[in-house]
Amino acid sequence: MSVAGQRAMGIPVRQREVSLSVVTVAIVAAIGGGLFGYDTGVISGAILYIKREFPIDDTTEGLVVSAVTVGALAAAMFAGVLADRAGRRFTNIAAGLVFAAASLLCAVANSVPTLVAGRFLVGCGIGLTSVGGPMYIAEAAPPRVRGTLVSLFQLAVTIGILLAYVACAILAPAAAWRWMLGLAAIPGLLLAVGMLFMPESPRWLVRRGHRTDARAVLAQIDPHEDPDAALAQMERDLAAEGHGTWGELLQPALRPALLVGIGLAVFQQVTGINAVIYYAPQIFQAAGFTSDLTSLAATTGIGVINVLATFIAIGLVDRVGRRPLLIAGVLGMVAMLAVLGLAFHAGAAGTGASSLGVITAFCLAVYIVSFAFSLGPIVWLMIAEIYPLRNRAQAMAVSTASNWGANFLVSLSFPVMAGRLGSTATSFTYAAFGVLTLVFIIAKVPETKGRTLEEISKLWR
Repeated sequence: MSVAGQRAMGIPVRQREVSLSVVTVAIVAAIGGGLFGYDTGVISGAILYIKREFPIDDTTEGLVVSAVTVGALAAAMFAGVLADRAGRRFTNIAAGLVFAAASLLCAVANSVPTLVAGRFLVGCGIGLTSVGGPMYIAEAAPPRVRGTLVSLFQLAVTIGILLAYVACAILAPAAAWRWMLGLAAIPGLLLAVGMLFMPESPRWLVRRGHRTDARAVLAQIDPHEDPDAALAQMERDLAAEGHGTWGELLQPALRPALLVGIGLAVFQQVTGINAVIYYAPQIFQAAGFTSDLTSLAATTGIGVINVLATFIAIGLVDRVGRRPLLIAGVLGMVAMLAVLGLAFHAGAAGTGASSLGVITAFCLAVYIVSFAFSLGPIVWLMIAEIYPLRNRAQAMAVSTASNWGANFLVSLSFPVMAGRLGSTATSFTYAAFGVLTLVFIIAKVPETKGRTLEEISKLWR
């Protein structure tokens, strides 16, 4: 009997082993997450030395850092069209090739405009994989482990960030920022080649009428389920939904899901995570870690914590659920941002300068832990699972583009905010956005644990 049948009859569903095939699919697709993380984190160390080779002001520095987010925003919208027409698998292959080419361009850049262009193309690769990666894993994964497997994408993001910090720390004595940026070409090629050997998403195959291929993939990725029953259910749901259009995103029926997806995507950014990821060494320097190597070492410690804390989400997301983790994590983020703001205020007043570095390290560590088991993985999971199949690619593209639009504003504005408003006001601003995030989650975000993608689609109706 299928899992859905057992659930309908009130029979407890036993957690069965996951096939090696679907794990392999998730791991290969998650390489894109690793690239996403590496290219997000590497600029935090590279910018220290880029500023010495190319004299730039705060605004130009923000442009070099945030060019990635502009490219990601643009590519995310295109990724929705590409994922629908060419397939989820092809979208990830394209992402790997773009990553490789863009990383090499950054490594040989001889001017700020060339570097910005390379960073923009890196962002295009991130935009493609941030749509194609989670969508591909979510559509291939069995419902009982979908949260865990999609969370591997975010785990890969955190590993990529950590590897970027380690690379920066190792290459710092030589000020080798070109190597820092160029190393991403290697995993870019690995992603493109690895995806050549992966199957296409069964739901995309059903939508394109490739019934035999879809059945073969279903049997491969979940041998514990009846592929014919799963295939028939997908065909019935697709027949009821039809093929979606971009214009339908404005229809009332899709509006609640789109509100949740865009809201989560934006709140993930405006709570300040990429201000920390992009500018962590400079934050530590402002807190008293004076040397480049010391601040990079402290930043690497934050990267280790980020990776380890993501395992909390992987272990609990399919047991505890999405909403409890989101609420607990955002509460932790708000508390740490508030304490950090107070610490910077005391340091500026001269009453807590001696302990500012320790307090900053502690607050950022707990902040990262809180993000890593909540807004980090669960936002990407939920925007990959909450939309109906007919509109999934378009709605994911809009949600992801919203994420990168917010990311752009945060990364561009942080140097200006920190310079003009000061660290205290900047921390309190992000904390205020955290409070708004918490209210939004409690009021609008549903629980999707254990439901099939088709059941989640019906939930909105």
